[in-house]
Amino acid sequence: MSLPDLRNDNLSAFLARAEVVQETAEQIMKGFGMFGIEITFSGDTEHAYTELHAQLVDQVGRLMSRDYDRLLSVLYHVDISERQIARAAREIPEYNHIEIIAHQIIFRELQKVLMRRYFRSRK
Repeated sequence: MSLPDLRNDNLSAFLARAEVVQETAEQIMKGFGMFGIEITFSGDTEHAYTELHAQLVDQVGRLMSRDYDRLLSVLYHVDISERQIARAAREIPEYNHIEIIAHQIIFRELQKVLMRRYFRSRK
């Protein structure tokens, strides 16, 4: 197994494996749960990105308008920087700001899952 080269233009290739999708969804649910925010996943790996993205857009939008400090805490916990959001905005111009943040949450959590799997496989 080689080090994963995850980019905004190849995200779907990494979301093709059910176990990776499930781990990513669990990572997102756990991370948001720490802040009292419920994210659910139906288990439908084929539509996982769309399902998770829609929920994240809703939650990020709500946090942005009602509890910006908690949003910043979530983004800090997930490890997403302003620079990463700005880069994603350039790479995915069809997404609005909230959609970009939701995308980056999925991207970063997927990246964490792939990195853990990579380093586990090297033992």
